[in-house]
Amino acid sequence: MALFSRRGRSDNTDDAAATAAEPVESPADRDDAAPEAVPQVGISVSTFGADPAAAHTAFAARPAETAPTPREIVPGLVDNALLQAALSTLSEEPQNAEIMNVMRQALQGQLFLRAQGDVQALLAAGEQINLAIASVEGKRFLLAFSGGAALQASVDSEGGASTSVIGQPAIEVLRNAVSGGYDGIYLDHATLGARVILPEPLITRALEESEPTFEIKALLSGSRDESTAARVADALSRLPVWVAGGTDAEGRMGLAEARTPDGRRRIEVFSHPLEVVALGRGDRPLPVQPEQLGRALASEPALTGVVVDPGGPWIELDRDGLAGVLALAGD
Repeated sequence: MALFSRRGRSDNTDDAAATAAEPVESPADRDDAAPEAVPQVGISVSTFGADPAAAHTAFAARPAETAPTPREIVPGLVDNALLQAALSTLSEEPQNAEIMNVMRQALQGQLFLRAQGDVQALLAAGEQINLAIASVEGKRFLLAFSGGAALQASVDSEGGASTSVIGQPAIEVLRNAVSGGYDGIYLDHATLGARVILPEPLITRALEESEPTFEIKALLSGSRDESTAARVADALSRLPVWVAGGTDAEGRMGLAEARTPDGRRRIEVFSHPLEVVALGRGDRPLPVQPEQLGRALASEPALTGVVVDPGGPWIELDRDGLAGVLALAGD
């Protein structure tokens, strides 16, 4: 049955069109989906790819560089297109790699919540806001939506009860779900074939293992202009990132790199460990400080730069654009 949880005024920021929803059957809670934590380690410069042909194939198959053009199915609500795309690829019984892909895309953009009644009137009257939840097998999940189509599906499934829509940065929704004592969030619960529960342990792990600003992910998933590359390079000179560590056929550890058919070599750099896990290659996410990344690039002149978040949205940065990172390598 549909429920509304008792929440304080601080849980809400924006109001929009009226909607309603009803929870549906849930996939199982997948506590085993959280990526394994890894310690801080020293980074050597030995890079690896499988073989040149495999590397070329991987490069050619890289996803779209930028996020899809924003759209508004419901006027005033800009869809989280990257999250919608991840949800649309879920199989009937989602595998861990698919859930990791949804989780990584749920760390950017906006999510939408439902609140009972007229939010503006309730706030003006100093009253609390009740957020919509789903009760599944004795657990409470905060309902969250990727955009207008998912909200409309909720409206259709429940019959138009008086509710409001609240848009918030996805990170804030996730943090509030954890701090509010929910067992997780249920994404697009009324959208058949494109819905999933993200359990609280996975959300907590994803938040704890990131750098707190999510600056790089926001830059890559947002709209871009001529300053985007410089802003990403500046962030790389200040913020920790991750690289993909693995072993070759002889058991030697190295860092994954992208190789193009014309011979360019770039270290793969990731804004979050989930970006590594979601690729499904079995690589290990290794945390790297800006100074370590600078030393890795400086010690291997044949590397032409980096590719950030090759799972998409991604960006390539050449060595001349990474002067700030290289300067951290010292002598």
